[in-house]
Amino acid sequence: MLSRERVKNVIEHSKPDRVPIYGWVRANLDPVLVQGWGSADAFEDHYEFDFAHLFGGPNPYPDEAVREASADGVITPDVARALPMTDPDDRSAYADIVAGIEHHQGQRGRFVYVQTPGIFECLNGLFGIENHLLYLALYEEDLRAVYARQAEWNRRFAMNCLDLGVDMVHVSDDWGGQTGLLFSPRTWWSMIEPYHRVTTEAVRARGAFVSLHTDGNVNAVIDGIVGLGYHVVHPWQESAGMDLAGQMARYGDKFVVMGGLDVQTTIGFGKLDLLKAEIERVLRQGANGGLLFCTSHFVQDHCTLEELRFAFDLVYDLSRKVCAP
Repeated sequence: MLSRERVKNVIEHSKPDRVPIYGWVRANLDPVLVQGWGSADAFEDHYEFDFAHLFGGPNPYPDEAVREASADGVITPDVARALPMTDPDDRSAYADIVAGIEHHQGQRGRFVYVQTPGIFECLNGLFGIENHLLYLALYEEDLRAVYARQAEWNRRFAMNCLDLGVDMVHVSDDWGGQTGLLFSPRTWWSMIEPYHRVTTEAVRARGAFVSLHTDGNVNAVIDGIVGLGYHVVHPWQESAGMDLAGQMARYGDKFVVMGGLDVQTTIGFGKLDLLKAEIERVLRQGANGGLLFCTSHFVQDHCTLEELRFAFDLVYDLSRKVCAP
């Protein structure tokens, strides 16, 4: 079974011939990857990664407009709703995505997904997260206008990525802290959910897959995530109180988890016995499907070459063994 087919089978709730694997190792670990394998590409090829995370495309707001709007202080939602937005249909901005599709999908047969903006996380860059949380209480009408424009921009971005040939639209929107949401569930249902639906419904109408990245503990809105139609959720952060076994038992027929290797507690700390035990536990849970094995986020630069090799040698070997008849 080819990698792209393997990942699709898991998302469609079939048992794989082996657990699909990937890891967010680029950027922070480039020197380690060069030292150990020659390049990040060579590392991914060595471990026969099944899928790939693509970045690129236009930014929603022109840099110069943001600089001008923030010259006298912070940007408030009433100011943001008048800011110009870039053209998401400018195909020249998608060159990195096109190259990534060709490299991973075209040349290596991998399943490719592209990161696209959500609502809250995306606009934290404009407002600052502390201000943004305050604005949810003080500027509801203006925020709704800003969110509605962002949602439509996101939809068009997603459609363009599908036109280019990506397999999945990956919406990145951090909502959780270590113990719960950053805002109330009522706020999420009122101010976040409707604007995510713009993209999820459009992607599903195209017959494509849509996934969500949200860090932290989002237990309070799992039913909402299901209702939005996400096929995949990343990272399902167990170090923040998210239970993988519980997800598989209750929601395994609704969406699959992309994750399993926690960068906050497990890899990069020199605790090889713990690392081995966690990799084995998670991969065995995914033996019958429901799991796209991946890191919970970018592996941090305190991870050594020896530990990275130890981890992915084990992942490579066990991802095949746990599914063997």
